[in-house]
Amino acid sequence: MSHNHSHGGGGACAHEALGIEDELEMGIQYSLYEKIDMLNVECLNEETEGSGRTVFKPYNQRLDFDRFVTSDADEELLFNIPFTGNVKLKGIIVIGANDDSHPRKMKLFKNRPKMTFDDAGASADQEFELERDSNGVIEYSTKVVTFSSVHHLSIYFPTNYGDSNTTVYYIGLKGEFSEAHHHGVTICTYESRPNVADHKHDLFDSVNHQVQ
Repeated sequence: MSHNHSHGGGGACAHEALGIEDELEMGIQYSLYEKIDMLNVECLNEETEGSGRTVFKPYNQRLDFDRFVTSDADEELLFNIPFTGNVKLKGIIVIGANDDSHPRKMKLFKNRPKMTFDDAGASADQEFELERDSNGVIEYSTKVVTFSSVHHLSIYFPTNYGDSNTTVYYIGLKGEFSEAHHHGVTICTYESRPNVADHKHDLFDSVNHQVQ
């Protein structure tokens, strides 16, 4: 697979002439959509309710233009994406329409659930200037150190190339997934119940002392 690397604007990498094996490999790499808690995905300012979550789909369906999200009141879109565990996010692909409705900027925020447009005005964990990409050939590389333990990702598209509304067909997420661990809760529960056997000598000493 040939690559055309561009290090400006947040680390974009263009993929050209994908063969069958490369297509399969990309499908494996971009499988984090399977680890999204899809029922709890939020897309603020979506024109059609529930359409935002349809852009998270298999890599081989990235050019399925029947499923998409379009913004409603203005060009802004904000996705709140919870995962079912912890993610090390390594790359993002964004497919938009081949016109001025394609998003122009992208801001990423990690582990800030229930973000609103007011919250999105804060400094992002990483920002990208987006190029028009209607085929999914441009990959934006994230700062792996920053996005090494993500249980919630917010993606904010503040503007597009000049249209009154923004359209997104596909958002691909590349990275590694690990199950969430809950051992800490178990340990705390166990330790909150003192074992009488561990303290019986103290109890006897206290009773004997009182008798004397």
